[in-house]
Amino acid sequence: MSKPIEVRNPRTGKYDYVIIPPPEKLLSQLCNRLRRFQGPWQQLGLEGRIEALQQWKQAILSLRDKLTEALVSDTGRLSISVLEIDSFLSSIDRWCKLAPELLGELEKETAIPFIQLQQTATPYPLVGVISPWNFPLLLSTIDTIPALLAGCAVVVKPSEIAPRFTAPLLTALSTVPKLRDVLTFIEGAGETGAELIEHVDLVCLTGSVATGRKVAQAAARRFIPAFLELGGKDAAIVLGSADLDLATSALLWASVVNTGQSCLSIERIYVADSIFEKFVEQLVAKAQRLNLAYPTVESGEIGPIIAEKQAAIISTHLLDAVEKGAEVHCGGEVEDHGGGWWCRPTVLTSVNHSMKVMTEETFGPIMPVMSFSKVEEAVNLANDSIYGLSAAVFASPEAQALEVARQIDAGAISINDAGLTAMMHEGEKNSFKFSGMGGSRMGPAALTRFMRRKAFLVKTQSVKDPWWFNN
Repeated sequence: MSKPIEVRNPRTGKYDYVIIPPPEKLLSQLCNRLRRFQGPWQQLGLEGRIEALQQWKQAILSLRDKLTEALVSDTGRLSISVLEIDSFLSSIDRWCKLAPELLGELEKETAIPFIQLQQTATPYPLVGVISPWNFPLLLSTIDTIPALLAGCAVVVKPSEIAPRFTAPLLTALSTVPKLRDVLTFIEGAGETGAELIEHVDLVCLTGSVATGRKVAQAAARRFIPAFLELGGKDAAIVLGSADLDLATSALLWASVVNTGQSCLSIERIYVADSIFEKFVEQLVAKAQRLNLAYPTVESGEIGPIIAEKQAAIISTHLLDAVEKGAEVHCGGEVEDHGGGWWCRPTVLTSVNHSMKVMTEETFGPIMPVMSFSKVEEAVNLANDSIYGLSAAVFASPEAQALEVARQIDAGAISINDAGLTAMMHEGEKNSFKFSGMGGSRMGPAALTRFMRRKAFLVKTQSVKDPWWFNN
């Protein structure tokens, strides 16, 4: 029998939920069962798979209140949980609409007149998804939905820190037999995730660089693809020509939404000398108007720190910054309220790259702001990182911002806005440096990466090839 894992409530600090990881033998049997049903799922055809996913969506809608309640218990926040559910449901519709065009077969002539190319693709039989705790629902399904439409079977292991949301999903799934046979969610911690990799044909991970290294090594040993979306230390550059009101509002949201618990959070802000003081003044004023979502989830915009270990990291980064000379303009500490850990939006100045808050992933509502005199300096500072997930540039005209953005080593760069990849999934992008590896989870590749391409080279005329032996 696997050892039960107690789950902490981020608002109260109490351990009020228990999960039981599957024993290795049971996990193996489960994966074998999913693999057996993958063939019929693929043969069902795209229309049949779309119908099954839409049935699941309707069943989830009937359980929406329970799903919301579970997500609030997992994360301690309400408004973001509502947005997360809406985004998940809309993603089902979006992929169902896009899939017919993306998965169609192709026929075309080639450079050789009597050879025709027919292009098709075959799904990987079983996909494993290992997802984190910061957006439990969204990040456990962002890879799952396109994989299912591609014809794969999928097993998802969410984080042991935020696992409650899976119960309503599984209840809804039980009403759709065809989908239930090729999709499930399992409970467990890192050991279960490691074991899962031994049974799948492709693995998707959203997590830390440390975990990503382990997953990449395990996948390499098994010679299976690994799609890794890892940490970030996203930079923003604000040039002297920027609209300050727009920039401060955008960067405040992108830095502290979900209490900064997002790999896409802006964690470093570089501002031109000429506007630095005004920028900081506006940013601080707007940050101070945000309130903690305490004592109720409706009390404010800033929810609790979900993972207790993250509260310790945030505290360490803040202490390190202050000890090295950083100035705190608002916020500045991790607070204990009702047993949960909280941190108000924090603006720091007099920061530099000797500080952890400028170089390591903080994953909290912290906004360190550093000045620069030349654009080249700002670009060098933005690129001075082991991460390269996304970034933002503010300038007018737009062409000036784009010129700077092209010099930044990151996969997605918002222009005169910030954090847009959290809301828009159309553009394909790759993670740079240690922020990840593998195909894009945005744009068409998010679906086609679950397929292995096949090419049929068809001879259409009964003629000898000119490169054959002349005999």
